[in-house]
Amino acid sequence: MASMEENFPRGGIQKKPTEGRTPNPKLERDNLFDVHHEEQSQKRKRSQSDQGRQKKFKADKIAAAKDNVNIEPLTIQALCEGMLLLGCVKEVSDYELVVSLPNGLSGFVPVTQISDAYSKMLSKEVAQGELLEDLNSLSDMYSPGTLVRCIVTSVEKSADGRRSIKLSIDPKKVNKGLNASALTSGMLLSGFVSSVEDHGYLIDIGVSGTHAFLPRQKAQNYIKAVNRGPDLKIGQNLNCVIVDVKNEGRVVRLSIDRSEVAASLATERQNWTLSNLLPGLVVKARVQKVAPLGIKVSFLSSFTGIVDFMHVDPEKSMNYSPDQVMKACILSIHPTSKVVRLTLRQAFLHPGGSPNQLSNDRMGAVVEESTVKAFYKQFGAVFELDDGTLAFARLKHLSKNRRSFKPGAFKSGCKHKCRIIDYSLMDEMCVVSLKYQIIEARFLQYQDIHTGDVVQGKVFALKPIGMQVKVTDGIKGLVPSMHLADVLLKQPEKKYSVGNEVKCRVLECNPAGKKLILTLKKSLVQSKLPILSSYEDAKPGLVTHGFVVCAREFGCIVKFYNDVKGLVPKNELSSEPISCPDKVFHEGQVVKVVVLKCEPWQERLLLSFRLSSKAAPEDKKECTPKKKQKVKYQIGEIVDVKVLKKKDNGLEVSVLEDEGNVIASIPTVHLSDFVGNCKLLWHCLQEGDVLPRVMCLSDKGERIILSRKSAVISAVQEEQVVRNFSEIQPGLLLTGYVRKVMPFGVFVEFPFGVTGLAPKVSMSDKFVTDTKDHFVVGQTVIAKVMSIDEEKQRVLLNLKVSECSSGDSAAEGFALLNQYFKEMKEIRNLLRRRGEPSMARGLCELVPGKELQLVVQDVKEDGSALFSGSCVTGLTVTATRYHLGDKNIVPGEKTKALVLHVDALTSKVYVSLREELLKQRAKQQFTEHSQHSAIVQHIAEEFAIVSLLETGQLAAIPIASHFNDTFRFDSEKLKVGQTISATLKVVKVNDHGVLLAVQGPAKKNVFVKVRKESETALEEVLPAVKHSLSLGDIVTGTVKSVKPTHVTVAIDDRLTGSIHASRILDEVPIGSFPTYTLKAGQKVTARVIGGRDVNTHRYLPITHPHFTRSIPELSIRPSEIKGEITAMLNLKEDSALKKLGHCSVGQTVTCFVKKYNILKNWLEVEVTPDIRGRVPHLLLSLNTKVLKHPEKSFKNGQAISATVTGTDVTETKLCLSLTGIQSLEQDTITVGVVTKVTPHVGLTIALPGRKTGKVSIFHLNDTYTENPLNDFKVGKIVRCYILSNANGKIQLSLRQSRLNPKSNSKVEDVEITDIKDVKKGQLVRGYVKSITPSGVFFGLSASLLGRILFQNVSPYFVHKHSLYEKYLPGGKLLTAKVLGVTERHIELSLLPEDTGMPSVLPESLGLPRYDAEEEKREANDRQKKEKLKQKTKRRRGNSESEQTKPKRKKICPADENDSGIEVYYREEEDDDQEEEAAKKKSKIKKPGEAPRLQVSMGFTWEEDMNAMDMSVPNQKEESSESEEEEDPKSKLKKQTKKEKELEKQRKEKELCKLEAALMDPDRQPQSADDFDRLVLSSPNSSILWLQYMAFHLQATEIEKARAVAERALKTICFREEQEKLNIWVALLNLENMYGTEESLMKVFERAVQYNEPLKVFQHLCDIYANSEKYKKAEELYHTMLKRFRQEKSVWLKYASFLLKQGQTEATHRLLERALKALPTKEHVDVISRFAQLEFRFGDPEHAKALFESTLSSYPKRTDIWSIYMDIMIKHGSQKEVRDIFERVIHLSLAPKKMKFFFKRYLDYEKKFGTTESVLAVKRAALEYVETKSSFADT
Repeated sequence: MASMEENFPRGGIQKKPTEGRTPNPKLERDNLFDVHHEEQSQKRKRSQSDQGRQKKFKADKIAAAKDNVNIEPLTIQALCEGMLLLGCVKEVSDYELVVSLPNGLSGFVPVTQISDAYSKMLSKEVAQGELLEDLNSLSDMYSPGTLVRCIVTSVEKSADGRRSIKLSIDPKKVNKGLNASALTSGMLLSGFVSSVEDHGYLIDIGVSGTHAFLPRQKAQNYIKAVNRGPDLKIGQNLNCVIVDVKNEGRVVRLSIDRSEVAASLATERQNWTLSNLLPGLVVKARVQKVAPLGIKVSFLSSFTGIVDFMHVDPEKSMNYSPDQVMKACILSIHPTSKVVRLTLRQAFLHPGGSPNQLSNDRMGAVVEESTVKAFYKQFGAVFELDDGTLAFARLKHLSKNRRSFKPGAFKSGCKHKCRIIDYSLMDEMCVVSLKYQIIEARFLQYQDIHTGDVVQGKVFALKPIGMQVKVTDGIKGLVPSMHLADVLLKQPEKKYSVGNEVKCRVLECNPAGKKLILTLKKSLVQSKLPILSSYEDAKPGLVTHGFVVCAREFGCIVKFYNDVKGLVPKNELSSEPISCPDKVFHEGQVVKVVVLKCEPWQERLLLSFRLSSKAAPEDKKECTPKKKQKVKYQIGEIVDVKVLKKKDNGLEVSVLEDEGNVIASIPTVHLSDFVGNCKLLWHCLQEGDVLPRVMCLSDKGERIILSRKSAVISAVQEEQVVRNFSEIQPGLLLTGYVRKVMPFGVFVEFPFGVTGLAPKVSMSDKFVTDTKDHFVVGQTVIAKVMSIDEEKQRVLLNLKVSECSSGDSAAEGFALLNQYFKEMKEIRNLLRRRGEPSMARGLCELVPGKELQLVVQDVKEDGSALFSGSCVTGLTVTATRYHLGDKNIVPGEKTKALVLHVDALTSKVYVSLREELLKQRAKQQFTEHSQHSAIVQHIAEEFAIVSLLETGQLAAIPIASHFNDTFRFDSEKLKVGQTISATLKVVKVNDHGVLLAVQGPAKKNVFVKVRKESETALEEVLPAVKHSLSLGDIVTGTVKSVKPTHVTVAIDDRLTGSIHASRILDEVPIGSFPTYTLKAGQKVTARVIGGRDVNTHRYLPITHPHFTRSIPELSIRPSEIKGEITAMLNLKEDSALKKLGHCSVGQTVTCFVKKYNILKNWLEVEVTPDIRGRVPHLLLSLNTKVLKHPEKSFKNGQAISATVTGTDVTETKLCLSLTGIQSLEQDTITVGVVTKVTPHVGLTIALPGRKTGKVSIFHLNDTYTENPLNDFKVGKIVRCYILSNANGKIQLSLRQSRLNPKSNSKVEDVEITDIKDVKKGQLVRGYVKSITPSGVFFGLSASLLGRILFQNVSPYFVHKHSLYEKYLPGGKLLTAKVLGVTERHIELSLLPEDTGMPSVLPESLGLPRYDAEEEKREANDRQKKEKLKQKTKRRRGNSESEQTKPKRKKICPADENDSGIEVYYREEEDDDQEEEAAKKKSKIKKPGEAPRLQVSMGFTWEEDMNAMDMSVPNQKEESSESEEEEDPKSKLKKQTKKEKELEKQRKEKELCKLEAALMDPDRQPQSADDFDRLVLSSPNSSILWLQYMAFHLQATEIEKARAVAERALKTICFREEQEKLNIWVALLNLENMYGTEESLMKVFERAVQYNEPLKVFQHLCDIYANSEKYKKAEELYHTMLKRFRQEKSVWLKYASFLLKQGQTEATHRLLERALKALPTKEHVDVISRFAQLEFRFGDPEHAKALFESTLSSYPKRTDIWSIYMDIMIKHGSQKEVRDIFERVIHLSLAPKKMKFFFKRYLDYEKKFGTTESVLAVKRAALEYVETKSSFADT
């Protein structure tokens, strides 16, 4: 830098000392440096002459003091009002900002000292008393780490002697040294948003008389980076750079663009003085003297400052040399002594940055040995900590008190134990304390305190809300009034006084809000029970202390720690009922509770006060089995139970297997699938009754919950359940039960505890008005999973019958009816067993269809009758009016009646007296599925009773067709007397006394038998026959049929037996088919080895009509025929468990394939006749080909060898594996299925044994590709290598080098596992991770990130970071070079010179390159500007004629309240600036720039209006002409009084006519006035101006057209470049047609001056070509080729011009010239474009040759191939086109690109070829795929 200064001296630095003004600043500078004297004695200000004298007088003293510089840190004593400081926001609260200041000081900014605009809004909010929408809180606008400029408003001393520094960040106070005239561009100021406007923001910079405006585009970059919403907020603090200053500082334009702010530097040109110098400015400083404890520097040529030891760059320490130049940042300016303090720390040298923060774990850390670096009497000591960082301790923290302080102990090098108590952001240093009590303190900050901690504190205030307690110096807590004692204290001041020591317990601690709530309740403080501080800790059974916060009629709400609340319902308050809980319990009472149930996600907690049963010692016996039961009973286990007790909500039962030790409960709603039967069963069951086959539903609470719902039981047994959230998939049908009915939907719970919500819209196919009309709690439902939200663990369900049923409503309805009557039979049997002849017994005898002799008891008003009789004593017998028929009966009359329905719950019997039912008819034999007409006689809850028309026999039909079919509109309901069609299902009258039927006509093949997988095909064929065979009998029979897993044998005419595949051979060869060794008709001798009880399920899994048959099970194994039978086969489920027990895990068994279940994805096998098993998909093979098509690899009946891995949930089937037991250990290979593809991250893979693993994108392949996840779809089967398996997380790799280490295939991208694998200078490939303000983060492996600084991303300078996001999207594959590796960081580079790859940002963006010599560029820019100004002055003097001299626009005087932002622009005067801007813009062509308007020849300017953007009329930009024209009109309005009335009427009529005409939207402008009016309303619309010119040209008024064009150029706003260019083109057209060559050239020169030159040249070329002036066009093109030789478009335009002229040879020569002139990377594109032009206008053969030569050099340029194909399809023959396609499909390109070309070829053949040619393309594609896949397999 020093050499730079010599080459390019800057104003004022190198002036010789002989010059007159130098000594004065020199003296001032030295005097400034005498910090010690000046800072201590702040004397009153003297006059300037006095100060001058004082300086001269002190000169000698200063010279002496200069050598002995003492640079002490800043102390609080040295602060004074008006001192400017740079601070950093440390904490933000609602009413103040805590700001960290240099040298460990800190101050606070009250909310009223932010800015004027913010204070006004606060006052407004207070006045209105309601929240303002646009008033943001401090925490919304400020975050810790933000740098702010502050001014000290006061230093106040509190009662305890502490000083507090009050600050302000109001710009009016901070920038008070600035005035409007002092503002210059480049200055960095702090400002606040004072209002938000349409196009930007008004910023308050605190300078009176100055309006500061921030355009919106200059703020976009900052807003995006800060990410605090889409807009800046009023009161937000900003670092602003002044972009330009107008009207002597009255109007300034600002920018807050992060890159502009960061690069800003205070220079001499900005005219800073000591009175207006600001903290936070970055300056170039020159070292004057290096003292032991700091540095003395000079900056801005004449100022001197000091850098104390805390602010030197820690990396350089004190290694500075005199005259060294470096960047420094101003920290503070003393208002009187003018001492300037600076910092050299890196974090402050880029405005807009923020200092480094301390890691959270370091705060409060105790450092055993810290070394003293230096000691200062006034300040304290500086230490070096164990990690090498510096820290400081103030004097008061070096010892317990002043007396015990020993300065000798703090000599440099002494070691001390200390504790980090704070962190100073402005010094980037820790603050430590050596005080013993602080080092040993248990709590240092709020973060150290945890809920439930017992703490000691001192009372320091008593307030109405409670008592404030001081725990430590910095920690204060509140004891609410309720918590002052176990009882409420009316006068707490009598018990506690200020200064008392108290022992409290922490109820709640919120470190962020510095909120600490304590309790003094003795019972809580001394409680030894566990602390309940979160809902997750609330495990059922937990006993703890809490306190009552509310007691109402519903129960008590009890509160615990951290605001955890729970409810004690009324029935759990006590063992005795409590009618008024609020009288028994009081607020604040400490209670002991037990947790019954907790739902953490809903923050619901259910508690009980009933602890006695659990706490009593005599209950120990009961408690012990309870501990065991958790292990014992799993969900899905079937048990038999005995009823112990009936409760309101269910039954308390004991499990019989455990001799009644285990207590469980069955909720009433879980007694049956039918809501009616639940109530009935509860009513009928008595204590001591035994309920068989009940399933364990859950044992999460303190007791086991059981269920008797047969649908739920069968769903669990058939594995149609999900065990956890991860197993749920959309589309699954699951059986569950309604848990809760809410107005918005229904919550459904499934076995294993998964819950989902069926919203109102998905509840029913019918419109749902009230959810309660459709479902009730506990009802069984079948739900379909619609969608899942993994983050929130939510499941959305569908309960619509249309979605959840199989579609066969008749079959499903009958299944429900069958199940209902089966349950009714069980209930009848239960009642029958009740020994004594009771009413219940009488109910059992009554069945529908039974005739009774009754006596009429009463006839009611509605026509119904009541009866009595000996057979119905105690029952209510009733007949409706309809069922009395035509009979007129009277009380006492005897009559016959027929039972229709018996309601056991209400003891009601419904009868009928109708003749057609009582008539004796011969019972007819019906056939199943026969259809009959029937009349509805009675409607019950689940079914309706109908009578068949022919015979009068009663039948039952189901009302619901599905579990979810619960709601019917009145019009849909069955009505008594209605005739319906019924199809019979059960034709024998059974115990229920009725036939079973379904409504509606018979469907063919309705009776589809849905078999359980446990059944074989036997049951369909073999009849149940009673036989006398016993175990061990030898029988002879004939083989009837041979099936894959068994053979049926006819033993005699009636009896048939079965031989299982495992009972044919003693030694079964693996892979053989044992059953196929027998043939049909073959005679066999066999031994009976058992019998089989078969249970079958029909229709859906929800119904269980059991048919039991006994079938002899045979064996023809030679060993079994000769030897003794060891075990009897009895396939009952209770013995299945014992059978499976013989197969231990790891044992190898031979089994026989039954079938591959595609739905469940498992292989079903049979081991023996009574043991079945399953092999999950992933355990079938390690070969991925087998796993892709398992059904092809395993044939039914085949013998296979498998390893036992366990049993299923119901423990009735074995779980097997064909690949052994998968250990999933590190460094093993396994197979898996892709379950999830996460973009830019990797894959989730399901592994054997229900495990999942993750594959990072770095482990998908040995060679990284651009889109590595494209080859993976969900469901793909892959081989995986296990990299690690720790803490349940499995990391996998799919790299070939891992899976086939012997293959020695080339590993292009080596695995990087550790930072040690990366070496400096190495080239590495990886994927872009993210883009942050500090650079591009680049993934090198799953665990390793590297950083690329923006200057190492590309050689171009980028203003907008969005460009990086566009060209470096997440997941992009790149090659980078390692620049450096530290212990934690890797620095990388993407620059082409480092990587050898093209730049990531294309050159076509036209971005400026980074230039090392910034200084040189600045100097050059200044020289260029000077020259340019002189040139333009000369040119203007020569070329501008009198008529085009600038006309100043008349600017209206600004209003008083005008902001002054709108600045009018005088075109010609600022031409030089505009031209310079235009030149810059032509270099930097914006991406996606709008095309310019082309105006064609001959003045056909009435173009399509849509082609242009109609400019929005802008009131502020009206031209001066408009104002001149309006003046005369205003004069006309002044009328004399005489003519007033007549004139008024006449004018009214004229005006009406005129307005009507003007308002006509279809009216075309007819006159110059019309056009004037139009251009006034839209002054920036070029199309209107062009139409105006055309209007004059039609009248051949050329001069007027010219004048309109000139007027347009002056009127159109200078920002509307395109609109202006349109006018220039029109003017060129006009001069070309009607003017002279000279006038055309003059216009052209001016156009080039005001617009982008290239565009003007191109337009003129087009004008010449269109007007057939070819020679002139050619001359102009030659000029363009010299001037714009680097522009590709110029060469292409000239080429098309030449080809249109037929000059093909000249075009070929032009191509050669173009290739020499243009950069190499453009060559392929240029050749391709030339070839396209040749095809269109020139020689097609030459064009082909160009394409061929390009493609031979660049065969992989698919874009060129594509263009070539398109052109050949248009211009070439079919043979040529096919030749090209054939060449392309044999290239070795990426599969994705090949797929594109094959598709194109196929489309072409389909359009132009034959079927044979289409097939040929398909074959070629197939060959390509096969070769690829075979290559991949190898």
